[in-house]
Amino acid sequence: MRSIWKGAITFGLVNVPVKVYGATEDHDISLHQVHEKDGGRIRYQRRCEIDGKIIDYQDIARAYDDGDRTVILTKEDLASLPEERSREIEVVEFVPSEQIDPIMLDKSYFLEPDSSSPKAYALLRKTLETTDRTAIVHFALRQKTRLGALRVRGDVLVLQSLLWDDEVREAAFPALDEPTRVSSQELEMAMSLVDQFSSDFAPEKFTDDYQEQLRTLIEAKLEKGDTMDTDETFGREPGADDASGGEVLDLMEALKRSVDKSRSGRTGSADDSDAGAVTSTAKKPAAKTPAKKAPAKKAPAKRATKAS
Repeated sequence: MRSIWKGAITFGLVNVPVKVYGATEDHDISLHQVHEKDGGRIRYQRRCEIDGKIIDYQDIARAYDDGDRTVILTKEDLASLPEERSREIEVVEFVPSEQIDPIMLDKSYFLEPDSSSPKAYALLRKTLETTDRTAIVHFALRQKTRLGALRVRGDVLVLQSLLWDDEVREAAFPALDEPTRVSSQELEMAMSLVDQFSSDFAPEKFTDDYQEQLRTLIEAKLEKGDTMDTDETFGREPGADDASGGEVLDLMEALKRSVDKSRSGRTGSADDSDAGAVTSTAKKPAAKTPAKKAPAKKAPAKRATKAS
């Protein structure tokens, strides 16, 4: 990884020099636009509407237009702003971690200690862990003043930029204004369904199906060209994509079917497992057949470090 910014976390008189790295990356397959008829590449050009010339990126400035006048702001103008020159990630307060609404979380960054002695970094990390608090910080990055949440992930400090309060929209839906009654039976059945699907979160067991299917599609088209059959490639049965199946209008009936389906699926797997065990032991002499052991309890998944 390459650092994108260098600065220092400051709280009180404590100064923690850090390097900032992007913590996430996009795994989507890169596609570009072409003319469907002949495959010609579609390109967008930065053309000046006054002289008609194509402008190099380094010669492009920013501007503000109030309707009557236009003010051009050069890169030097923007870089001269005091906030842009600042290299501080200033801690403004420490708040209970549960008070951070996840909807406000934006981009994530890893912070690496940038000094010969990482003691101040380790002290801040340990303090956040021990107090179960999140540091709210103020900083400037890439021509934007930002609010951020500084927390611990494993042994690393993570900075997550936050949306400003006025950037989160209010949700006002008329349908939610209507009184809705949920019966105790419906709630009990829904809770039973939740129990059937309860587990510890393990992000590594989930995959991006769309990107995998897109890669399969690309490889098939590279191999077979326009003669490729998508139904053959993906093994789809006729009518598999027909979403016109009857809608279940009875909520209670839908919940009951969901619970029964989940239970039968789990029971079927257990029965198949037991059947395999019986088949394997039946081939052995009776005198040597070992007593059937109780299935080992699955160890609970290791919980990730609590996000502060």
